[in-house]
Amino acid sequence: MSGLQGLGQENIWFDKSRYDEAERHFYEGMNGIPQTPQSQNASKSEDQSELVSRLKSLELDNKNLHKVVDDLRAVLSKLESRMAVLEKSQAPAAKTVTVTKAAPVQKPKVEEHNGADDDDDDIDLFGSDEEDEEAERIKAERVKEYAQRKSKKPALIAKSSILLDVKPWDDETVMSKLEECVRSIQMDGLLWGASKLVPVGYGIKKLQINCVVEDDKVGTDILEEEITKFEDYVQSVDIAAFNKI
Repeated sequence: MSGLQGLGQENIWFDKSRYDEAERHFYEGMNGIPQTPQSQNASKSEDQSELVSRLKSLELDNKNLHKVVDDLRAVLSKLESRMAVLEKSQAPAAKTVTVTKAAPVQKPKVEEHNGADDDDDDIDLFGSDEEDEEAERIKAERVKEYAQRKSKKPALIAKSSILLDVKPWDDETVMSKLEECVRSIQMDGLLWGASKLVPVGYGIKKLQINCVVEDDKVGTDILEEEITKFEDYVQSVDIAAFNKI
């Protein structure tokens, strides 16, 4: 019973006719036997169905193309209408421009006067001698006022800052006395400043003293000459620095 139940579940026995037909077609194809009208009709029906589907797709594409062409025509018509409106609006402006260019240029009228009626002889275009004298007088007054204002301003005094090196004879020279002698020199335009002793060597020190002088009143030659007059204390005088103020 188990074997019969297994065979009952198999479909091969119920579809035996289909399998026999398929086997017959296979061997006919192997032996070169033409197919029966049923197989030819089946292939023709398949071809017709494929052709119908292709025709339907072509019809659909044709409808889409017609729609695109209609849209393009509508856009083109809109553009043509806009171009016509623009041409109509620009035509009057071009006419006005051409009219203004063609307008003749009016020349100023020159009136001719007779010698008897002309009063230009009474007008002096170049001025008179009196006006020249008045202008010269005004110019001289302004120059004088400028000179007076300039003279009232204080004149700048050129000054210089000088640093002097005053050297003694030896280490036994009393440097305080030497500095006292130097500062005793008094002149108009001379002002003594700070001073200090700078070692030179072998116990000898030199006096380094600063002064401010007016260039027009005091010169370096005069200073050196006056300082070297103190022969008992001063051996030589050198200018260490010279700066304009």
